[in-house]
Amino acid sequence: MKLVSAIIKPFKLDDVREALSEIGVSGITVVEVKGFGRQKGHTELYRGAEYVVDFLPKIRVDVAIAADQLDQVIEAITEAARTGKIGDGKIFVSELQQVVRIRTGETGPEAL
Repeated sequence: MKLVSAIIKPFKLDDVREALSEIGVSGITVVEVKGFGRQKGHTELYRGAEYVVDFLPKIRVDVAIAADQLDQVIEAITEAARTGKIGDGKIFVSELQQVVRIRTGETGPEAL
């Protein structure tokens, strides 16, 4: 089992959700986050004063999947989230040791 965490631009969330749904991913977790990478933030003009915005708003999408779905999920997220511009985001993949569905007590792949 794998945990795929993707950091994407906020306006790409619907595209990513639809792409995952099309390949049969049944559940995702979405969190609003802030951060920066190579972008290093940007400056904004507000009421005549210039402000440096270091942390940019992003969305983190977490998906717990069976290991055999990994390549398909990565491809779906990559294609849906790509704009071709800096700040498109990153995908992180982690190993899941155990999954438990609280309601039924199911464990392992059955709990996904």
